Amino acid sequence: MYKQFRYAKNWMMIALCVISALLALVPLAYILTYTVVHGLSALNWDFFTNLPKPVGETGGGIANALVGTLIMLLLSSVIAIPIGILSGIYLSEFGNNKFGSTIRFLTDVMNGLPSIIIGVFAYTLIVVPMKRFSAIAGAVALAILMLPIIIRATEELIKLVPSHIREGGVAIGIPRWKVTLRIILRSALPGIITAIMLSVARAAGETAPLLFTALGNRFWQPRLDQPISAVSLQIFEYAKAPYEDWHAQAWAASFVVIMLILVFKIIIRIVAKGEIKSAA
Repeated sequence: MYKQFRYAKNWMMIALCVISALLALVPLAYILTYTVVHGLSALNWDFFTNLPKPVGETGGGIANALVGTLIMLLLSSVIAIPIGILSGIYLSEFGNNKFGSTIRFLTDVMNGLPSIIIGVFAYTLIVVPMKRFSAIAGAVALAILMLPIIIRATEELIKLVPSHIREGGVAIGIPRWKVTLRIILRSALPGIITAIMLSVARAAGETAPLLFTALGNRFWQPRLDQPISAVSLQIFEYAKAPYEDWHAQAWAASFVVIMLILVFKIIIRIVAKGEIKSAA
């Protein structure tokens, strides 16, 4: 009787877990469906390859915004990933002091700051001295948003690596920095890659910091020291406009952002699984 009760309780908890997972997927499915329904009329090849049309004309696309988003994400990743990983390594391996505690506290504060504050800071730091909005300023703002996630995740993931791995490496005469970079970091790499992906996904959807830094541009802009467009900026501009065609394009662009983040996440998962197998 007791055994049957345990089986029943086990199946009941599994059923509750499955129901909870399905309920968590409902908002995502609703958002995807809503954006597709409202932006389907604007989703076509021209939408991805053309520049925005002048005010009052229908059609056009977000080609320049897509390129601008990718450029700023690439620049921000180049800035944030090395700094974030190295900072996380320091905090986990050498940060048991007042300086390390201060960095942790400031990192947690940064993680809770509204993104618009980051935009104002980047505006003061980059835009004012340069006397212009630019892709560089936008990338710096996004990098600042990415840093706390990468730093704290790297620190915690490295701490999860068993201590006997460190001790074994040092015991056979490997310098500590090599143990950290070639053994400890490699063991934690799949989780760190996931954290990087989450930080990039957050940066990809940000609008407020770019309003103060990149500003936006309706044309191709190859120069990094000039205003540049982004998909989130174009969504913001089109959503507040009084034109139905622009509203449809805003919904279509929202769907594109979701799909870009989804594809990026799938790629990172594949890479992370490969790292896990190679580490094993």
